[in-house]
Formats: sequence, structure tokens, C-alpha cells
Amino acid sequence: MAREGEGMTRTTPPRPLDITGVFPELAGLARTAFRLHPVPGEPTVHDSSVGGPLLWPADEPWPEYEMAPIPHWEANALRDIHLRRALLARSSAPPHGPGEVLTEDEQETLRRINTGLDHESLPSGPQPMIPLAQLYARDVPGLAFPEGTDLLQVLWATTYVPSRDSSPVQLRWRRCAEVRDVLAAPPEPAYVAVVDFVPVPCVLHPEAVREFPPYHSLDEDLAARLLAWDEQRSGGTYWTDLSVAPGWKAGGWPTHFTFREPPEPDDDELRCPECGGPSDALLTVDSNEWDGSDSWIPLECAKGAERPPDQPYGNLWDPTQVSIGRGYSLQIYYCVGTPSHSPALIMQ
Repeated sequence: MAREGEGMTRTTPPRPLDITGVFPELAGLARTAFRLHPVPGEPTVHDSSVGGPLLWPADEPWPEYEMAPIPHWEANALRDIHLRRALLARSSAPPHGPGEVLTEDEQETLRRINTGLDHESLPSGPQPMIPLAQLYARDVPGLAFPEGTDLLQVLWATTYVPSRDSSPVQLRWRRCAEVRDVLAAPPEPAYVAVVDFVPVPCVLHPEAVREFPPYHSLDEDLAARLLAWDEQRSGGTYWTDLSVAPGWKAGGWPTHFTFREPPEPDDDELRCPECGGPSDALLTVDSNEWDGSDSWIPLECAKGAERPPDQPYGNLWDPTQVSIGRGYSLQIYYCVGTPSHSPALIMQ
């Protein structure tokens, strides 16, 4: 029997036009990105996933991070976060209204969870990180795996951190055949400082798409001509429809810069925090699977498309329930020369 989330392909509609027919010089700048298309489900350690279990060696220490509780945020236990989501999903499923199918005990459980943990009772010291993503090379062919590896694991801490601090995210590149004894019960943090950083476990349906650089990555002349061309069009534009795909993705071009000036190519933010060498886009963690343009909505997710009744439209748009800041994205860059180095992070 197929697990929940399996067998649900995702297909990005063709772009409104072939931009290389208008600007041939873009052809040499195309990159392949993999839209991961997360779908809530029950991934195993042998699956590519978001928020799923990792193929982690039993004899390897689990990474930790020194978290500081944030006074104005509610701290919760990880298991309570998953329980609250399950209860809310069940109570809101058609044909019931919110709360209609919850028992008095379950409603009391929700009230307890919503109250959060007492900050004064939270333990001090480092806390285990949680899985963010696991990608097998077979599912994202062409992604730059270091020689001899075929598995990427990304873990992170569930707390806000100062800008330019890469320590809350860790990468592990592995050869999966070398993992013989798998850690059966990974440690969990005693509390989560930011609930929106806990992903719903999702299976992935990676899809290769062609991307072109955002304006700030182009030379000034080409960027100016593209902007002028955009202004003469009605409907879709290079910015919204033809350059960079939204949503969770691996590789490709970095997403657009939204609330601050983009860095220059030699900016420290785009270089390895350990050796200062060049970094490149590895993983984009997005708050939504598509943005203001409907052209990126997968055919299977479009309004009116047939889908199971327990998959409301909003869950398709936000399947992981991860939110970065006020609906932004987190871009994770890896060191090109030494991929095992700490990643560089940019929030857009």
C-alpha cells in the first residue's frame, strides 16, 4: 500500500514564452533547479524528504545548538507541535467545522499546548537540532554532490539567530551504502523556540525546471533591456514568470532579493564563512510553494484540478507549514571548494 503523499506527481506548467527567443544571450546562463514539491506524508530514512527521518549512523553524534528562549515567543515541545497540527487538521476536515470532532480531552490538550511551556523551567545548554531536509542524489540528478557521496542531510536549530550566523544549519554529505546501523531514535530538543521552523514531514516529488538569473545577477545592460521589455508587456514578466522558480528547491539560481539591496558578487554573504571561498545555491527553504504569479502553480494543484478531498488548497500552497520571518525564504549556500564547510545563509 502506498504511503500518504506518494504517487502525487507535480508538473510545472510550461513558461509563458521561451525567453531565449527574445534574449538569446540568456541561453548560456540557464541553470537546472529541482522544485522539491513537498507533500505531507510518511517518509522513511530511505526517502528524500522535508522534516522526515534521516539515514543517520548509530555511532555518530547528533548535532546540537545552544538555543536561547525568546521571551515573546511560545516555547513548545516538539511532540506537542505535531500533536496540535494533527488535531487541528482532523477538526477542520470536511464536512466538519473547527472543533466539531474533538473530544473534551482533546480540546483541553489543545489549550495546554497553546499555553506553551514555562520559560523559567526550560533547560539550559545545547539542544539537539532537528531534520530539515534529506536529498538522495538519485532524486536530484545534476545537483553538485561531492565525489563519493550520494546523500545530503540538512539539520537546523529551531530558533532565530543573528544575521550572518551560519551555525544554526549543518550539512552532512554521505555515501548511503556506508551507513550500516541506522540511529533508531534520534534525540529531540526539550523545546522549540520558533514553532514555524518545524516542518510537517513531507515526501518529495522533485521536478527539474530551467531557471535564468534574477536581474541583480545580470550585467547592467542586459538587466536594463529586460526591465524595458517587461514594462512593455501586459501579464507575466521576466521577474515573476521567466527567471527563478518559487518554493522549496535544490540548486538553480538564488531567489529574488525582496526586502534589501542585493549583495555584490564578492560580498562576504555569498562566500564560505569558513574559508572565504566561493559559495553556490544549494537549498531554498520557502514559506510558500508559489507567489503572486499563478504560472508556477503545478497543474495538479491548480484550482479546479482533481485532488483528494483531504488536501485543501491552502495545504498545497504551504505543505511544510514552515514560515521564514514574515513569509520570506532562507537560502542555503554550500562551499564550492569544500562542501563540508559550514553553509552560508541569506534570508530573503
